[in-house]
Amino acid sequence: MVEKIPDLPDNVLGFTAKGTVTAKDYESVIIPEVEALFSRHRKVRFLYYLGEDFSRFEAAAMWDDTKLGLKHLTGWERVAVVSDIEWIRGAIRVFGLAIPGHVRLFHNREFTEATRWISE
Repeated sequence: MVEKIPDLPDNVLGFTAKGTVTAKDYESVIIPEVEALFSRHRKVRFLYYLGEDFSRFEAAAMWDDTKLGLKHLTGWERVAVVSDIEWIRGAIRVFGLAIPGHVRLFHNREFTEATRWISE
């Protein structure tokens, strides 16, 4: 399940992941919100919080994430990923190199700092 993070600037979209993130979460929540944001802004910022309540991604959700990222490859101005899960942090280190914008990793305890960075 994903929940939109409230009170972010207009060019920033953020989500908190809880439990299992499914393809339905992407198709009904994340993708429509991202497309709406790109309809208003050429460059956007994205905050993804995969904290202690997050357990896993369905394979189809990871595929939707990849497709969405590639579709707007040059539009990501900043991406902040907040997680203590090592495989996620490792994947972001590798795949973040392919994103032309700035990608930063934060630990769960740094959520406030991540929100500040993505919003400045």
